[in-house]
Amino acid sequence: MQKSQNTEVDEIDLVEIFRVSWANRRKIFLTTILFVIFGLLVAFLIPKEYAAGSTFVPQVADGSKVGGSLSGLASLAGINLGGLTSGNEIPPTLYPKIVSSVPFKKQILEAKVTPAGLPEMTYAEFFNENYNAGVLSTLLKYTLGLPGLILKTIRPASQTQQDESNPELISFSEEELEHFKRLDNQMSVQFNDKEGFVSLSFRMPEPLLAAQMAKFAEDLLQREVIGYKIQNAREHLKYTEERFEEKRKEFEEIQTRLANFRDRNQNISSAFAQNRLTKLEAEYNFVLNVYTELAKQLETAKLQVSRDTPVFSVIQPVSVPIEKDSPKRVLILAVFLIFGIVTGLGLVFGKIYWNGLREELFNTDKKYTINE
Repeated sequence: MQKSQNTEVDEIDLVEIFRVSWANRRKIFLTTILFVIFGLLVAFLIPKEYAAGSTFVPQVADGSKVGGSLSGLASLAGINLGGLTSGNEIPPTLYPKIVSSVPFKKQILEAKVTPAGLPEMTYAEFFNENYNAGVLSTLLKYTLGLPGLILKTIRPASQTQQDESNPELISFSEEELEHFKRLDNQMSVQFNDKEGFVSLSFRMPEPLLAAQMAKFAEDLLQREVIGYKIQNAREHLKYTEERFEEKRKEFEEIQTRLANFRDRNQNISSAFAQNRLTKLEAEYNFVLNVYTELAKQLETAKLQVSRDTPVFSVIQPVSVPIEKDSPKRVLILAVFLIFGIVTGLGLVFGKIYWNGLREELFNTDKKYTINE
């Protein structure tokens, strides 16, 4: 019996809610319309952006791919093998860290792009001189961002300072910092540890610019990974080349000395001359053996550099996008429509609740005054 009463109360409440909403439908409708209009303005004032990207698989030592079936089986047991690599390799899980680093972003700022109807320029030059952020961004800049602009005008502009005593310290200007913040939203790298592939994407106001920046970022990332992987092999190659060059000069020198001695002592058969010739020939043979061995090591070092160089199998190359990636106008309108309905209902029932609360407080104060 109690259950049926609760059900009846719930039904009455729902009917009452619907009745109040219908009675105030004009207010809810107008509120929703205002939100929809505001959503339309936002959706059409946000600048268009196009996304271009690529998908590739990094190869590690012994030609085995990161991830694969073994990684997939291990993930079922709760073990992640995606970040395990051999040698001096950078795990693909760290690729996003490389992309977000300051040295990487500094190189991105120097990427060459060709905007529509404009000559070739760098990424930084495009956003400094030729990019129009749109009406909405300008409006937000001079309304919500006005305090920041005032503070920036009042305080002195900081300049890039480089510590000459320690050139390894990295510094950047406020202008570069603004570019870095934009790059955090434009550039992204994701690694799929189960399938073993890396996805890179770049967003720009124009389709061609998006493709150009995505290709530049892909090549730069691969160069960084290759450079780290073959660092030891390249240093060993450099050391071998230096030793080889030293021995080559020493070999040519002793070869010249031996030839000159033989030319000057063709008809001399003294013991001293023979002893001197024997020493020169021994020294020549020793240097020749070292020189030959270093030549072999040099070729081995070159092969090792080639062997250690990672290979990136591109599954999906960079292409010029046709459709814009943002803004998603239908989604924006849907969100503002829902917010409008919820806000309208909130205003109606909030007013009813506030009137009831105020009446209750007023009656309580009145009773208290009479009793007093």
